[in-house]
Amino acid sequence: MSTPESSSTALPLPRLPDPAQVRRIANDAEALAAARELAARFAGGAAERDRHRLLPWAELQQWSESGLGAITVPREYGGADVSYATLAEVFVILCAADPALGQIPQNHFGVLGLLREAGTAEQKARLYGEVLAGLRLGNAGPERRSAAAATILQGTTRLTQTHDGLRLDGQRFYSTGALFAHRVPTRATDDEGRAVQVWVPRDAEGLTVIDDWSSFGQRTTASGTVTFENVRIDPQDVLPIWQLADRPGLFGPTSQLIQAAIDQGIAEAAVADAITFVRERARPWVDSGLTHATDDPYIIADVGRLQIDLHAAHEVLLEAAATLDELATQTLDAAASARASVAVAEAKVLTTRIALEASEKLFELAGSSATRAAHNLDRHWRNARTHTLHDPVRWKLHLLGNYHLNHALPARHSWN
Repeated sequence: MSTPESSSTALPLPRLPDPAQVRRIANDAEALAAARELAARFAGGAAERDRHRLLPWAELQQWSESGLGAITVPREYGGADVSYATLAEVFVILCAADPALGQIPQNHFGVLGLLREAGTAEQKARLYGEVLAGLRLGNAGPERRSAAAATILQGTTRLTQTHDGLRLDGQRFYSTGALFAHRVPTRATDDEGRAVQVWVPRDAEGLTVIDDWSSFGQRTTASGTVTFENVRIDPQDVLPIWQLADRPGLFGPTSQLIQAAIDQGIAEAAVADAITFVRERARPWVDSGLTHATDDPYIIADVGRLQIDLHAAHEVLLEAAATLDELATQTLDAAASARASVAVAEAKVLTTRIALEASEKLFELAGSSATRAAHNLDRHWRNARTHTLHDPVRWKLHLLGNYHLNHALPARHSWN
């Protein structure tokens, strides 16, 4: 059973998993099998969790125990180090079952990517060890634009050296997964004006996670507000991500690959529910002269079109993942990093479009009875519309056009 929480109740700290109960996944096949097993458990309660905003505490405990949180940990640190193709497919599988629950680990894997590229050997051994023990990572997301800042990139979260050690202060928003996490990494600026990432323990004094997420879609991601007030920070919990600014890497494309996979999962669920509803409940149009909606030639053609678009998006997603897998074996330069961003941008365009198309077309195919609240089928469109706003697809098209037309390399950050 899930435990309902709201901003008006005392929010619990996430329970630490029992390491003895946390599975150690060894390879890609085991990762995919674990994802399918969890998806089968999660799918049945997805509509009710969405309807009543039941936060998935118990489900996330199962996720921790499944071992999926450690599938990208490098083998030299005890992980499976699965392919990018497997990572993408894990998110597709989980998000087809419940895209809000499936989205929660997105930042977990995003910050693990930064650890891989910016962490010291000691930091990797310690923090990967926590993940292998089932601990979950959230993220204190972007800031709202300060009145004193020229752009949203000029943050006000500060890591300051005081006479009493390092202290962190700031306020962040869109913090998907932070409520359920055992550590809450956040971006900050140090005393030298450099970008750092601070991995704050969830129970740190001065860290507050506020459950004020009130979107009409992806309702149980708990993507609310996080505040840091004079939080004491261990210097060993700070990653110097400023060093990545001029270093080609895959952390941005990895984050975008996951975003595209979430949208693909939403689309697959919407198409599956559309087909089921047409088969089991929809009535043929009065002028068709048909007995069953499944014999309607227009519905048949539209289902065919949806399947083509769904398959195309999935294949381009897997092609993008294969590109990342290829590049991960090489020494990256600016051109290779750009190639990764271009590949995932192509996937993001197609998965965005099919998520929106499928969740809208569902009602046209299924008919007016599909709009009844009891079915809660509108959650597919609400989830698709909410999540696809994460990275505006118009800027993906601009990235692609500028790359192919003007040979302009995409900017390197978490949204490319």
